[in-house]
Amino acid sequence: MEEGNHSEVTEFILSGMTDRPELQVPLFGVFLLIYGITLVGNGGMIMLITIDPRLHTPMYIFLRNLSFCDLCFSSIISPKMLLNFLAKRKSISYTACTVQMYLSILFADVECLLLAVMAYDRYVAICNPLLYMVTLSRQLCKQLVAGVYAVGVVDSMIITCCIFRLSFCSSNIINHFFCDVLPLLALSCSDTRINEIVMFASMCCIQVISFLTVLLSYVYITSTILQIRSAEGRHKAFSTCTFHLTAVVLFYGSSLFMYLRPTSSYSTDTDKVPSVFYMLVIPMLNPLIYSLRNTEVKDALRKAMNKLLTNS
Repeated sequence: MEEGNHSEVTEFILSGMTDRPELQVPLFGVFLLIYGITLVGNGGMIMLITIDPRLHTPMYIFLRNLSFCDLCFSSIISPKMLLNFLAKRKSISYTACTVQMYLSILFADVECLLLAVMAYDRYVAICNPLLYMVTLSRQLCKQLVAGVYAVGVVDSMIITCCIFRLSFCSSNIINHFFCDVLPLLALSCSDTRINEIVMFASMCCIQVISFLTVLLSYVYITSTILQIRSAEGRHKAFSTCTFHLTAVVLFYGSSLFMYLRPTSSYSTDTDKVPSVFYMLVIPMLNPLIYSLRNTEVKDALRKAMNKLLTNS
């Protein structure tokens, strides 16, 4: 690759998960299984919520969008990563790298904001149950989902444009399994201070504010639950939040660890593990979390399976 600005770069080389040849095929099998479970789980959740009228409530409208987001999130990364496990030359074109980064940031933002919206949904359901369907009308749900995607589109465009305005003149080898922001910042020979400020501001505006929204919602939810006199009533109220709270802890914990740090503390080798968890494992776990702990989803699945067996 010739020295110069980013316009001379035609492709990047992804170092992948590991450079040990004996691990490539086993890792291919593991991540193929993870991706397969992600496709089946999230695709099944989308289909189940769509076909069952009992699940056409605000909570499940948001959950369907979360499943769609997880499906896209994983599909942006997994196919290319799986191919590179078996390929001798793990290259990705400059354009494909740009698109991969743009879409990964977009759906990371969407998932983050959706979890905040779902926390508000649980707040209304528990703290104002009689006004639930009035407060969260179908029109408002559509507006919230549209707003979430709009913010994601704008934010991902800003960050991607900032990153790919940098010069990559010393190397085109990305020490990662996909085109992520931090490895490309580490790779650039330009002054990245402005980019770090933009990225940090973006994380504060979206992830931190979303996290605070979730936290505030659960403060009110906890306060309301503690006022319920019967232990059975408290348990029932809290059980409706446990699956969402589990997803929140997994997502925000890994994403805040990944991105809200100075680039001086970034280590490409050690940070590949949390990246795998953040990008690939969580999208696989979310439909399992929401289905295994949710009686309405299990009942809808049982009804759909019985109908399928009867028709066959």
